[in-house]
Amino acid sequence: MSLKSSVSPNHSRRKAIDVIMRGLVFVATGLAIVPLVLIIGYVIVIGGGALSWEFFTDIYQPPMQVSMPNPGPVDPNDPFANLDLGSLVGGEPGTGQEGADDAKGSDILEAPARGGVFHGIVGTLLITTVALVIATPIGVMAGIFLSEFPDNLVATTVRFASDVLSGAPSIIVGVTAYILIVNARGADGQPLGFAGIAGSIALAFLMVPTITRTTEEVLKLVPETTREAALAMGATTWYATFTVVIPTALSGIVTGVMLAFARGAGETAPLIMTVLGSNVLMTSLFEPMAALPLITYRYTESPFPSENTLAWGSAFVLMMLVLLVNILVRIATRNRLRMR
Repeated sequence: MSLKSSVSPNHSRRKAIDVIMRGLVFVATGLAIVPLVLIIGYVIVIGGGALSWEFFTDIYQPPMQVSMPNPGPVDPNDPFANLDLGSLVGGEPGTGQEGADDAKGSDILEAPARGGVFHGIVGTLLITTVALVIATPIGVMAGIFLSEFPDNLVATTVRFASDVLSGAPSIIVGVTAYILIVNARGADGQPLGFAGIAGSIALAFLMVPTITRTTEEVLKLVPETTREAALAMGATTWYATFTVVIPTALSGIVTGVMLAFARGAGETAPLIMTVLGSNVLMTSLFEPMAALPLITYRYTESPFPSENTLAWGSAFVLMMLVLLVNILVRIATRNRLRMR
């Protein structure tokens, strides 16, 4: 038997399997991308139409009703046919007569959307930034400990707890924050109540695992020779870690912090249980505040189309914010890999 005849059948079979597996990979990739493209496209089409200068610079305005002419006859058996709608439609406030004349034989419809989500943008940035300030030092220090002292019971316990917390449903974190913070009794015996700082603390619990695990993995990538060189120069372990190891891995740590920010900015359940929400601009972290996820959640099922528009617009802004952060993370990661 020649060498060609013995190799050819095996080669054909392997080539066929390779083609099949490549096809399955492409199909699986397409199935994974299609939902993402549909979601992003739908939010862009629906939410993008709500964007305007007023949308970004104004706060919430209650839905406004206007009257539209209705030439149809008035049902004499309708007890509300001659109801005086007063200042709700046309008319001067307080008189009630001017609006009544216009209301007869008219349909009450809602006017186009007005107001914006400026209060939600400010609230989201404040709550998420404070949460990041709380979570960053905790997560970075925990990551340093896990990287420098990996083989002990405490490190194993911290690593396990971090993994469990990173996969915990956010509603559980929200309920826990509600019980321990919002419903906690102060010195006067009264509950502390809903506040922006409670939402920041709840989001910090969700950010810490991301920062911890990212910092640990990035510090493990620092060459051991870098640590040995610092120690050979007479530096102590802690001094070498803070002056040599951390600066070397700083871009990776910043990447983890940005990912944690992206996750915290899009969470809704913890804010429902801790922040409550507000229709006015609030800058105090000790009062209920608005946030983009809350606006999206509360106004999606509103009976008023103008509030539905605000919900889709805030969803678009929130999605663009998270997408932008993730793109910046990818760019930073790619540049770091190129430098290596």
